[in-house]
Amino acid sequence: MLCASLASVARVARRPASSTSRGFATVSPVSSVSGQHRVVVVGGGTAGLTISHQLLQSGKFAENDIAIIDPATKHHYQPGWTLVGGGLKTKYELERPLKSLLDPKLKFYNKGVSAFSPEGNSITLADGGKVNYENLVVAPGININYGGIDGLTEALADPNSLVSTIYGYDTCDKVFGTIQKLQKGNAIFTMPAGVIKCAGAPQKAMWLALDYWKREGLYNIEDPSKSAIKVSYATGLPTMFGVPKYSAKLEELRQQRGVEGLFQHDLKAIEGNTATFAGPEGKQVKKQFDLLHVVPKMGPHSFVKQSPLANDAGFVDVDDGTTRHKKYPNVWSAGDASSLPTSKTAAAVTAEAPVLVHNMLLSMEGKQPQAIYDGYTSCPLLTEFGKVLLAEFKYGGQPKETFGNWFGIDQIEPRRAFYHLKKDFFPWVYFNSFVKGTWGGPKGWNPKL
Repeated sequence: MLCASLASVARVARRPASSTSRGFATVSPVSSVSGQHRVVVVGGGTAGLTISHQLLQSGKFAENDIAIIDPATKHHYQPGWTLVGGGLKTKYELERPLKSLLDPKLKFYNKGVSAFSPEGNSITLADGGKVNYENLVVAPGININYGGIDGLTEALADPNSLVSTIYGYDTCDKVFGTIQKLQKGNAIFTMPAGVIKCAGAPQKAMWLALDYWKREGLYNIEDPSKSAIKVSYATGLPTMFGVPKYSAKLEELRQQRGVEGLFQHDLKAIEGNTATFAGPEGKQVKKQFDLLHVVPKMGPHSFVKQSPLANDAGFVDVDDGTTRHKKYPNVWSAGDASSLPTSKTAAAVTAEAPVLVHNMLLSMEGKQPQAIYDGYTSCPLLTEFGKVLLAEFKYGGQPKETFGNWFGIDQIEPRRAFYHLKKDFFPWVYFNSFVKGTWGGPKGWNPKL
């Protein structure tokens, strides 16, 4: 039950366009290496760490049998960047040195990846070194493409602009500052068409901002026409959320709170205080803004997209249930880089990882995969300070609610208890248990592999 996925970028000062890029194919360490491992995991983010540690806990691997490849030096709890954007946490309390999260029995290659050679069971590192494997897990997350929206990089880098995003380490703490600075005018919050990390996060920033302005006397929910600030939600989607049950509630909140809904509006460019959208039927729509919160375009890393492992969309082409590659039986994938057709969140990893680990262990014994991933994922949607709508669902947009099963609670209603899960419990359990492989989301601790 954690929203958003892979967290592991080193800060690149003054370059927001690359601050969340893991740089797998661009980091060039000075020395070449060569290694042979039973399992190689590409990615030291949420999925990579969780899978590596769950494999270790099986007791079937010796020291250095499992290797992790990642060029990052720090690991970030990205679901917490929404809290940073709302002024509830600092980004520094949500990061750890990556090495500090690795079990000493894991071999760590602090390097980038250049290419995969699945026919030869090897990986070429960015410095030309080779790493060989018996089994491969590809979990490097996805890339944030700031350049996909004209003018975004420059607007984010300008400390005086009220353009920001919670989706980058270098920019997430700019968000609350822009919210505080705005005293009147038009505030637009965007959600792009296409694949992104945590599809609920774009409106979390909006709801927190609206609630802040309400408490400051700048927004009148009872009569928005009398408000100093006008709030708009511009989404490339036709609805507020992809799961009908939760979308209906969020649409109800949007109307109750007087938020303008700009549906099927996909942000294409920013110039000064003008945002240009591709609107319905491809029509160009221009909107003036005084504050703009942007969700950049996202997609697979180029070294994955251009590899034999990718499907037509550029994601690792795995079976929806077993997480095993459709062509290469010793290749597996989970998390944001995978083709699994579910919302890309850290919560999804709590369900994906045990399935992948269980099936890989069976495969290594010459047996067929048995465990099946049902698409479980979750998004704790902050609807105001102190309340969260806890969306949990599986393939097909079907709700799969933890507390409904336990206590008969309908999670459609935003609750304070869920807020404390999001703000306090999840960040704690993430670093103390989740990435160490001992947290199973709704199943609790020590998930059965």
